[in-house]
Amino acid sequence: MTDEPSPDPTSPESTNPKSSNIVRATGHVDAASRRRALGHGGATVWLTGLSGSGKSTVAYAVERTLIARGVAAFVLDGDNVRFGLNADLGFSPEDRTENIRRIGHVARLMVDAGLVVLCAFVSPYAADRQAVRELHPDGGFLEVFVDTPLEVCEARDVKGLYAKARAGEIPDLSGVSAPFEAPERPDLRLDTSAVSVEGCVTEIVDALVARDLIERHP
Repeated sequence: MTDEPSPDPTSPESTNPKSSNIVRATGHVDAASRRRALGHGGATVWLTGLSGSGKSTVAYAVERTLIARGVAAFVLDGDNVRFGLNADLGFSPEDRTENIRRIGHVARLMVDAGLVVLCAFVSPYAADRQAVRELHPDGGFLEVFVDTPLEVCEARDVKGLYAKARAGEIPDLSGVSAPFEAPERPDLRLDTSAVSVEGCVTEIVDALVARDLIERHP
């Protein structure tokens, strides 16, 4: 991936509509220096899919594999961020969009730090996922659609959400009582009902290698 210069503090994406008295600070360590120090590039791997599709399972397995290869990696999980950073958000369409907006900016900061960040979020709206992609430099965002069929996810029902949604107790479960806009052209498509976790890990790692973000051999 081509190393990107520090953002222009006068660019539109650097503005804040609620505060005009801020200036973007620029440090003395650029992306190339960070890559030399870490031995790899930074990127966001964004896993989107229905609840129970296997997003978090795959993300944590990839994290373990990357760490074993000496790659600095970290998982941002949909439930975990709601215990802290996004504890003030619910599941209305507006809150879902804000949830993804915040996580997108956190992910980009982690990419700037040189990490491979694995984001496991239902992220049901295509526009929200596109907005996160646009935060990243070319080649620095990999959208992975964990395209496990609804009936498989519902049969797993690892959190008991589908049973509650079918009983009318959850009015906003993506794919059942709320919309899920499936990616039309994801960078990678995985079906955990047909491909093992290990196979999914291999596909994601191979994609990172193909983008010259990590070395082929650890």
